This record gives sequence, C-alpha cells and structure tokens, in this order.
Amino acid sequence: MAAIVVSELRKSYGALAAVDGVSFEVESGEVFGLLGPNGAGKTTTIEILEGYRRADSGRATVLGEDPQQGGRRLKERIGLVLQELAVPPLLSVRELLEMYRGYYPSPRPVGEILELVGLTEKAEARVKTLSGGQQRRIDLALGLVGDPELIFLDEPTTGFDPGARRNAWQIVRNMRGLGKTIVLTTHYMDEAQELADRICVMAKGKVVAEGSPESLRAATVARTRIRFGLPRGVSPDLLPVSAGAVDGVVTLETLTPTTVLRDLTVWATGRGLELDALEVTRPSLEDVYLELTADE
Repeated sequence: MAAIVVSELRKSYGALAAVDGVSFEVESGEVFGLLGPNGAGKTTTIEILEGYRRADSGRATVLGEDPQQGGRRLKERIGLVLQELAVPPLLSVRELLEMYRGYYPSPRPVGEILELVGLTEKAEARVKTLSGGQQRRIDLALGLVGDPELIFLDEPTTGFDPGARRNAWQIVRNMRGLGKTIVLTTHYMDEAQELADRICVMAKGKVVAEGSPESLRAATVARTRIRFGLPRGVSPDLLPVSAGAVDGVVTLETLTPTTVLRDLTVWATGRGLELDALEVTRPSLEDVYLELTADE
C-alpha cells in the first residue's frame, strides 16, 4: 500500500503556478527523494502533504487520509525534521526527549532513540553545549520520538562536514531498517543516490523525471567520459578517435562508449601499447539532475 498518493496536484500564487499538475506515489517503507532547484515547487508540495498548506486542486492522501482533514490523529503518525528547529537550550538531551515524548500516545523509549541517532553518551549533556552536528541529531531524534510511520526529512545534512554527513546517512538507514517511510529533500546528489530507493525530480512546478537512481542514470542522454594516459611517443592525432590531450591525459565524452572503447583497445593492443589509468565514468546522478533542470 502506498504511504503517499499525489494526483494532479496544483497550487498557484497569483500568476505563479508553484505546483502544476504533480503526480507521484511513495511506497510504504521506502526512502523517496524529492529533488529540484529552488523554486521548483518542492516545498509547496511537502507543505501540502504535511497539512500546512491547502492545494487549489488535485488529490493528496497521506497514510490513507487527506492531510487537511486528518487532524491530530494523522499528525501523531508523522515525524518532521525541518532545516532548523528551536529547542530549550538549558535542558539535557534526555530531558528534551522526555518532554516531547509526552505529546504522543505511543512514543519510543528514550534509550532507543538516543542509540538510533548516536547520542547515548550525550544523554545528560545540556543542549547548548552540543556541536552543530550533534544538535542536528537532536532534530532527527525529535522527528522519531513519536514512533511515526512516515518521516519528512528536509535537507537533513545541510552544513555538515563529510564525516557528520556519513553519520547522518547511517541514521537514515537505521530509520528505514525500522520500517519507516521517508520523504527526503536534499540538494546533495550523492546523498540522494546513496539513500533514496526512488527519486522524483521537479522543475518549474512539474515532475520531469521519476525512478530509481540507477534507472534515471541509465535513461539520460548525458555522455560517458573516457580518460586515459596518452602512450609515450604517440600524438593525439594518431588515436582512432577524435580527442585532445592535456598534460598527457586524454579525455573524451561519447554517447557510444562500447564502440569507442572497442576502437581504442583494438588500436592499442595491435601496437603493443597500454592505455595507462584507463577510466570510464558513467553519468552521475548530478549529471542527470543538471540535464533535467538545465532550463532553471
């Protein structure tokens, strides 16, 4: 059963169509990445799903209910992790979680939440003494405290250093391991590729692509990049393909990598040459994203 169903959703602000006929589904238990440049309509779509904004037309159901009509019953089943969250700085981490647990009918035990987000050793520390990354973990903990079925993660690793981002990714994996459905918005394409089961790309209020990270990469017309060291004593014009060299390194892009690789390897082996550091790079999710949103 789908956790979220969106059909022909529309929302305008005056002459601006912020959400223009958007349709997608989020399956229960998956991580669904909602991507797009600023102004693409992501935030408006998410706010409609969270019940904070009303659509002009179309249909949206969240956990089988209309987010405008679900009321407290629906909100108790949903967790929100916003980009910024203000919490009492003088409370300890444990006190903060205990306070928020009181808002829910069936909250998770504090010890489980602390372990899940990696804050067990900071349980008695005051919130104000924590690092930025540790405070962001508190945001994740508060999103989990009510044991929600569905979690909205809004750019959860913005401003993190590489190590903190990897730790946050593991927390998201832990959430998925608990059977949670997660809607993730992020501007980091490596994050979406690492975490999302499926991705929906929006641009100018419309869905321009949807699928798994691998299927989106496979469907793109972006070129495959081939790179190798130019054999000693060989000039680029002797290669069987059209390519230039910079500092002895040949780089070319092609839509037919199999044919180009065959031509290069047959040419090199026939002359007893090695193509040192031969590297074939498929289009990344970032390449695909930039291609899909090029007009913006």
